Order: sequence, then structure tokens, then C-alpha cells
Amino acid sequence: MLVLADANLRLDASAIDYIELAFYFVLVLGIGYLARRQVSSSLDFFLSGRSLPAWVTGLAFISANLGAVEVMGMSANGAKYGLPTVHYFWIGAIPAMLFLGIVMMPFYYGSKVRSVPEFMRRRFGKPAHLVNGISFATAQILIAGANLFLLASVVKLLLGWPLWVSIVVAAAIVLSYTALGGLSAAIYNEVLQFFVIVIALVPLTIIGLVKVGGWQGLVGKVTNSPGGTAQLHSWPGDNLTGFGNNILSILGIVFGLGFVLSFGYWTTNFVEVQRAMASKSMSAARRTPIIGAFPKMLVPFIVIIPGMIAAVTVSEYVKDKQILLDGGTAPSGVTFNNALLLLMRDLLPNGMLGIAIAGLLASFMAGMAANLSSFNTVFTYDIWQTYVQKDKPDHYYLNFGRVVTSAGTILAIGTAFIASRSSNILDYLQDLFSFFNAPLFATFILGMFWKRMTPHAGWSGLVLGTGSAVTVWALSKTGVLGLTGQGISFVAAGTAFVVDIVVSVAVSLATRPKPDDELVGLVYSLTPKETRRHDDTGENAGWYRRPGLLAGIVLILTIALNAIF
Repeated sequence: MLVLADANLRLDASAIDYIELAFYFVLVLGIGYLARRQVSSSLDFFLSGRSLPAWVTGLAFISANLGAVEVMGMSANGAKYGLPTVHYFWIGAIPAMLFLGIVMMPFYYGSKVRSVPEFMRRRFGKPAHLVNGISFATAQILIAGANLFLLASVVKLLLGWPLWVSIVVAAAIVLSYTALGGLSAAIYNEVLQFFVIVIALVPLTIIGLVKVGGWQGLVGKVTNSPGGTAQLHSWPGDNLTGFGNNILSILGIVFGLGFVLSFGYWTTNFVEVQRAMASKSMSAARRTPIIGAFPKMLVPFIVIIPGMIAAVTVSEYVKDKQILLDGGTAPSGVTFNNALLLLMRDLLPNGMLGIAIAGLLASFMAGMAANLSSFNTVFTYDIWQTYVQKDKPDHYYLNFGRVVTSAGTILAIGTAFIASRSSNILDYLQDLFSFFNAPLFATFILGMFWKRMTPHAGWSGLVLGTGSAVTVWALSKTGVLGLTGQGISFVAAGTAFVVDIVVSVAVSLATRPKPDDELVGLVYSLTPKETRRHDDTGENAGWYRRPGLLAGIVLILTIALNAIF
């Protein structure tokens, strides 16, 4: 039966599709080669020499997030839960992205730190820095493995190769351009990949809607399918959280996802912050996440809706969706992770199929390259240079960064097989975010606005917050706590945040804080306003370059989308 299932899932690509894919890979590797010619120092390799314009870093900012989570994960969620998945964008992303641009970037960029863990070292000292550095590096390898697994899954379905061969080949492609050109290669490829992804998914969405009779046709089919009308309204999202209570569901979405998970990911995750830190000025750095927020609010229409269409048109889901919703194994061998691939198989003719496949591969490569480029920066600067080899020439760290990129790729190959065990990759990734991002956000936000917080509180809050999230997850998986679906990660994240805050406050009151003069530029109340301002003359002049105004426009549009849906 599994052999038959694999045969049915094969994508019927033709010569024109393979030619399009070959051209795309040549272009990607060419960008990596050209970027290498501009790399002469470790700052060039890890932070692009802080020389990129806002529109480039803004598109790279959002493209780095358009990996497994956005494309396959959100389409899988669309097939499984429907419209409540939009909360991951309009509640669980946009507000935090705006907060990063308006409030956080002046501290990151103004302090000239090379990474988020380095900011932690300046604020709390080496113990908190080491804990954050190790946890972040671990998280990036696990998430890179998820991107790599989905990238290899497409290669497997396209060529029929065994999964392990597909994983190794896919890893080699991403490694080649990331190791060559560092962050510049990753960022410029992410800009290219953004457009490839959009060009691939917009036609798929339009063709899918035409097939089901437009939006009203989709509404009718979803209403009469397993899951029913709960999949057509974003609120209260009970099917997404699994809480079974409207009030608890809304609280879980607003606090667990919209505050803790979202702000933890977007404001402290170096994968995203690194793109903004590569900008050429403070103004560009602040605009980077805000520029990224414009396409971010529209992404649901090209990832969630195709998942919903797949759930009511693809024969395997029409027959087996109830089994999958109940947590069983479908006789056909499909999972919700296959939603986008199956829709491509059924709807796209040759020629368009090649572009769509390139779009999928682009999304996974963008995600994995972002994980690798942030991993090599943190491991080289925050672990190796700080604790192992402190005073080596700059060229040593440049070469070491390339070695670390290769090592990270090998480790990601191993974690790809861990990710392969999940039937919904977004469940897996949200669990990781609750472990690593939620407690870090609590430590970060308390330390930035409360000068009394001490170095001991910095590391102890992180450790116990992470431990509490893992405990909630383990108790849920063993049935001790009656949590299901993505509500597990919401509760785990909320628990980690609260535990981190309580521990940090208690420890701070019992230990000695740093003197005020060591916290200038790191704590809001002790940092002069003029150092948080950006230049608004020359290339930064013009109303359309004002971060506050741009953020206000995004916020109004997001509120309107929430009201409509």
C-alpha cells in the first residue's frame, strides 16, 4: 500500500519542468558565487558589512520566514483547520513585527551588537549569554532539519529518490551558496526566492478557486466536509487550539500565540533580526520588519486557501480527511503536509508545474539558508570566539564560519529525520518555538524595561522557563494534561513566559543588579532618546520612509482584514 501511495504522489514533471528547475538552481548558485567576491571580512560574511538597503532586507526578512512553516506548514494547517490559521499572520506576526521595528531595532542596531545573544551578554553577562547561545544554536539546527525534510520530500516525489538521498542532495545545494557568500548570498537569494514563491503560488490559488466555483463554491464544499463551518471563521478558533471552550480558545490565541509565541519569535529570533541588522542605517533597520509586514499580511491568501482547496478537491483527502482529523493514519499514506503537493499534482500543467516546484524548493531553501546563516554567526561569534578562541585574526573567524556552516548542514541532515515523524510540521515547529523563544522573550522584555533585573535572573529565568515549557509538552503528550492540537504549544509558551517572569523577579530581588552606567543603551529608561533616533535626511528622507507612519498603515490594514474574516 505504501509503494502504491508513493507512486500516486509522484509529480508528473516533463522536460520543460526540469529545464526550469535547472535554470533556477544555476541562478541560485551564481548569486552565491558573485556574493563571495564581496566577502573579505567576517563582518561581510556574517552581517553583509551592514550595507544593504531597506527594500532588500525587508523582502529578505519575510522570505527567510517563508520556509517550511509558512508554505507547507500553513497549507497543512489550512487543510486541517481552515481559516483559523490566519491568526498565525494577523495576530501572531504583524503586531510583533511592528514592535520590532519601532521599539526593539534602535537597541539592536544602535548598540552595534552582532547577534541577539551578544545583546544578552552585555545586559546580563556570560551565563545568560551562553545559555541563550546554546539554546538558539540548537533550535536553528532542529528548524533547519524541518526545512530540509520538506525540501527533500519534494525532490523525492519529483525524482523518486529514497528520502535519505533526497535529504543529502538538498542539503548540498543550500550549503554550497550559503558557505560561498555568507549572509549576502542568503539575503539576495531570499529576495529572488520571494518572487519565485509568489509567482508559483498565486496561479495555483487562482486555478484552485476556479475549480471549486470561486469563494462561495469553496465555502459550500468546506461546509459539507469533515470539519464543517468551524473552518470558515477565524474566531474563536476552537478547532485550532483544541480547548473546546470559546473564551479559553480566544485567550490562548491572543496571549499564547499573539503575545508570547509571536513576540518571542519576531523580536528575539536572530534569524529575522539578522536581516535587519544587515541594513545600511538605523532608519533602514527599523523599516526592514515593517516593509516585510506588507506582504506578510497577504501571504495567507496564497498558502492557507490552497490548503483548504486541497482538502475538498484532492481525492485522498475527500476519502480520508476524517481519519486524519481523528489523528489516524490514512490508507492512502498521505498526511496534511502533502496538501500543496497534491494540489499541484492535480491542477497544474507541465511548464507551470516546474515553476510551482521551483517555488516550493525556493521556500525551503530560503528557510534553511536563514537557519544556517544565523547558526554560523551565533556559534562563531557567541560561542567559539567568546569561550574557545578569543583573539584570533579576523580571517580565522571568516574561515571558521564556513566550516561551521558545513557542520550545521550535517547536523540538520540528522534532525531532518526527527521532523519526518510529524504528520503536521507546524505542530512540531510551534513546539520548538514554545521551548526556545517564549522564555527568551520574557527575559528580554523584562530586562529591557526593568533596570533592577540582575545577571543571575537572566540565566535562571531562561533555564527554568524552558524547562517548564518542555514539562507541559511532555505531560500533554503522555496524556496527563488534556491538551491537543496546537493548543499544546500555546499553553507551553504561556507557562514558560509566566515562570520566567516570576523566577526573574524573585531572583532579581535577592541578588545585586548591574550599576546604571553599565546599562546605558541596553535599558529603555537609561538610554538617551537621541541615541534611539534615526537620521531622516538624504536617502532616509520622505514621508514614505517614516517607520511610525508605515507601521500605522500596516496596523489599520491588519485590523480591517481581521474584521472582514
